[in-house]
Amino acid sequence: MLRPLPAVAAALPRLRVLDLCCGAGGVSVGFHRAGFDVTGVDINPQPNYPTGPGFRFVQADALDYVADHGHTFDLVHGSWPCQRFSRATAWRGNRDNHPDLITPGRALMQATGRPWVIENVPGAPLRPDYLLCGTAFGLNIQRHRVFETSWGGGGDLLSPCWHHRQVLPFEHKGERAYADAMGCTWMTNLEARQAVPPAYSHWIATQYLTHHHSAGPGQAAA
Repeated sequence: MLRPLPAVAAALPRLRVLDLCCGAGGVSVGFHRAGFDVTGVDINPQPNYPTGPGFRFVQADALDYVADHGHTFDLVHGSWPCQRFSRATAWRGNRDNHPDLITPGRALMQATGRPWVIENVPGAPLRPDYLLCGTAFGLNIQRHRVFETSWGGGGDLLSPCWHHRQVLPFEHKGERAYADAMGCTWMTNLEARQAVPPAYSHWIATQYLTHHHSAGPGQAAA
């Protein structure tokens, strides 16, 4: 079973991450647990986005915000809308009704000159540097997400899934069932269905911190 790497944040100055299309903050919480100060940006109000030291929410267009402010952060993360690439859209809707924000989002993130991460569903046009599943973290949910990063993943760190032996089948029962299974206990079920489990972004954060620590401050690949 995949476990997050030991955080090396204590050996580094506290870093700042920009979480684009943050929703109710699943990714933000994972980065915060790894030692980052997080600014979440979403075009919609997010009343359940975490508050307190190390969290800040900005309601804004994510493309505009990263273009104007992305260069001021140590790391930029983008969870661009997945509907265009989701299997559910192919089954129940029309993918042409949903714009591709990954392509312009990637270009703007690269233009910041900062290290970056893009997360999306399998089938999205991403290089699969990391493929994460809830069952690999002991979560009682099968939720595959692909991560492309500016530093790459080498292909040998793709996480194993343990659907068949480690986790019991998940049953969608009760108002809190899905959010709790995701580890997003502060969210509604509806918010959690659009979220990334904090365990995923904590894993990605520790991968970045390990890379950043080995490369030296200011030398992490962008």
